[in-house]
Amino acid sequence: MIPLPLVLTLVLQGTTPKAEQDDDTKDLPVQDLRCGKNEKQRYFLIGPRKEAKTPKDGFGLLVVMPGGDGSAEFHPFVKNIALHGAGDSFLTAQLVSVKWKPDQTIIWPTKGNPVPKMEFTTEEFAEAVIAEGRKTQKIDPERIYTLSWSSSGPAAYAISLREKTPVRGSFIAMSVFHPNELGSLKSAAGRAYYLLHSPEDKTCPFRDSEEALKALEKAGAKATLEKYEGGHGWNGPVFPMIKKGLAWLDESRKKK
Repeated sequence: MIPLPLVLTLVLQGTTPKAEQDDDTKDLPVQDLRCGKNEKQRYFLIGPRKEAKTPKDGFGLLVVMPGGDGSAEFHPFVKNIALHGAGDSFLTAQLVSVKWKPDQTIIWPTKGNPVPKMEFTTEEFAEAVIAEGRKTQKIDPERIYTLSWSSSGPAAYAISLREKTPVRGSFIAMSVFHPNELGSLKSAAGRAYYLLHSPEDKTCPFRDSEEALKALEKAGAKATLEKYEGGHGWNGPVFPMIKKGLAWLDESRKKK
């Protein structure tokens, strides 16, 4: 089971599934790593399982940026995402957010929404993790996706809009959309976006995802907005919902 202290923390943040999972992730290979020995660029690389066969074109890489406080405390939940949502065709990299100052309110700072004294943006952090993963694992360059929710959604949009980003698809759940922090959406053309949001969300307005869908499609992106019930947080059949979103990104990649 997901440890009780973590469940309570995530429930208070409104970002955890209501149903706990049996702990069948204990044998899942996990590495606690740092990019280029930079202690502030911490991430967990999850998988592959011993019995997993390397896909012909390589594993997909799912870069997860947790919502809430973005801390390492989300690791049990992300391992369940890796096992029950992404599956054996993906490796999962969980980024750990950096606290640049004690009273920091922006969990995942970006170029367009920075915090004082930060040494790198979330965009740079994610791309460093992807580059490192491609050096050590056989990665399919067409199946590099991000998974974000709530506080990390704005950073996922920013990453996806980098002119030469390696990210091909973005799964963004229950988040806000602030185009004034993103600059031009021109780079969204041809890239895929799976948006997941509850119309009853009182924390991050559903209209933000509706606006994002319109803006991304206008820019030439492949985008869809999936609704779920229950308001802000991971409500309902969480891992099947994640699996469905990743399958949609895969299908979009095929329809070039």
